[in-house]
Amino acid sequence: MQYNRCGNSGIKLSAISLGLWHNFGDVDTPSNFREILLTAFDSGITHIDLANNYGPPPGSAEENFGKILATDLKAYRDELIISTKAGYTMWDGPYGDWGSKKYLVSSLDQSLKRMGIPYVDIFYHHRPDPETPLEETMAALDLIVRQGKALYVGISNYKAEEAAKAIKILNELGTPCLIHQPKYSMFERSPEDGLLDLLGKEKVGCIPFSPLAQGLLTNKYLHGIPSNSRAARPTGFLQTNAITPERLNQIVKLNEIASSRDQSLAQMALAWVLKNKSVTSVLVGASSAAQLKDSIKTLDHLAFDEHELHQIEEILKA
Repeated sequence: MQYNRCGNSGIKLSAISLGLWHNFGDVDTPSNFREILLTAFDSGITHIDLANNYGPPPGSAEENFGKILATDLKAYRDELIISTKAGYTMWDGPYGDWGSKKYLVSSLDQSLKRMGIPYVDIFYHHRPDPETPLEETMAALDLIVRQGKALYVGISNYKAEEAAKAIKILNELGTPCLIHQPKYSMFERSPEDGLLDLLGKEKVGCIPFSPLAQGLLTNKYLHGIPSNSRAARPTGFLQTNAITPERLNQIVKLNEIASSRDQSLAQMALAWVLKNKSVTSVLVGASSAAQLKDSIKTLDHLAFDEHELHQIEEILKA
C-alpha cells in the first residue's frame, strides 16, 4: 500500500480507500462484507468511508461496520481513519436533512452511537445547502471538532466557488478543511473546472468517489448491459439511458488501452484518477474481497506516458 499526505496536515491516507456506500447494508450478506473489510485492513487500507444514510436501510452500513469494529478490529481502532457524513435526507421532519447546525450535530451523535465509537476521524458535510448560511454549516463543523466528536472535517460535492468560500470560513474559525470528496472519473470531469486547482492551491486533500463511473469503467459493459448490472435495475444512479452506443464504444476503446498496459479497465481508470497531483486517495467500493484485491493491484502500475494520455483524451472527446 502507498500512503499520501492529505493536504497540509499530519495525516497520510492509503492511496486506495474503502467506501461502504453499497454492499454493507442489512440487505447484504454479513460474512461477505466482513471478509471485504478484513481484506481491506490486511492489505493496508486504513481509511474506511461511510455516511449516515448508507445502507440500505439508511444507517445500517454504520451499524454493520460498528459490529465488526467491536469484534475483529477492536484492537486496531488507532490504525484506522474512520469517516462519516451528513447532508442528505436521514429522518422525517425539518431537521433531518441539508446543513443546519441542528441536523449536523444530531446526525453525528446518531452515527457515533451506531458505530459504537466516541469520535470519528473525519466528518464531512455531504452536500451544499442552498438555504442554510454557509457560515452556520461551517460553524457546526468547527463546533463538532471542538466537542471532540471529530478530529478533522471535510466537504463533499461542493463546486469550486462553494468550496473556496467554505475553506476560507473554516480557516478563519481555526478548524481547517482537511479534505474534499468530489465525484470524479474519466466520464465525470467537472472537478477539473477549477476545483482540483483550488484544492492544490489551498493544500486541501482530495478523495474522489465514483472513480469507475458506477461500474461503467469496468469490463462489465464491454458487451452491452448485463441483466444483473446496476444499469439494469429500475432504480439507482446509473440508468440504461445513460449508456449510449457512443459511451459503449468509448468503454471498448479504453479497455484496449488498459489491455496494452496489462491492466483491467477498472485498474486503469483508478490509476487515471490517482495521476492528478491534487488527489490524495481514491474511494473504491467492492462487492467481494476478490474485487477489492483487483482494485488494489492498480498500485502496481500508476504511471502513464504522454501517448497513452493523448489516446485517452481523444477517446473521451469522441
